Amino acid sequence: MNPKELIARRVAKELKDGDVVNLGIGLPTMVSNFLPEDVDITFQSENGMLNLGPAPTEGNEDWDLTNAGGKPVTMGIGGVCFDSATSFGIIRGGHVDATVLGSLQVDEEGSIANWIIPGKMVPGMGGAMDLLVGAKKVIVAMTHTSSGKAKILKKCSLPYTAVKEVNMIVTELGVMEITDKGIKLLELAPGVTIEEIQAVTEPTLIISENLKTMEI
Repeated sequence: MNPKELIARRVAKELKDGDVVNLGIGLPTMVSNFLPEDVDITFQSENGMLNLGPAPTEGNEDWDLTNAGGKPVTMGIGGVCFDSATSFGIIRGGHVDATVLGSLQVDEEGSIANWIIPGKMVPGMGGAMDLLVGAKKVIVAMTHTSSGKAKILKKCSLPYTAVKEVNMIVTELGVMEITDKGIKLLELAPGVTIEEIQAVTEPTLIISENLKTMEI
């Protein structure tokens, strides 16, 4: 299975019926494709939309209706559009149950760097800083390494987006939880060993006493 699809499938299982959820651009947007049929999620986009529907079929895109990443979307029944002030009032007011974000780096304290690599052109911060502080649960969905280098570090080396706000990390190798003692490994992807995931993770992982195989 494609690593990004595996990550998206596992993250989808974390979302609960009735949740208001914000999906970051890139990999996180795939999560909506794998929701269980009995789970009803209200998706929010920080550019001012609530109750986004599935991606439009090819040829039926409405380019006046796009998400925060500029991708065409549809609206579900009861969906609404509003200004950015209202959108960020929803986020900052604590009304988003979960946000799923990609990242460049995450460290063992749950701090995250996901908006800039110094010296490179970037589109901007977007809503990430507000989402990290305002959402009730923060899930990072990302590949475990970049060009063979660890992305889960003892301390982020890139500029922070937020400090100590991440709750869970899901990669193609496993599922991890941020605790006050460090990063706890909860699940391993099929065929992956503790030694293999530790070899590409900078901090020492705390192994859950109930460690299991990732459900996808």
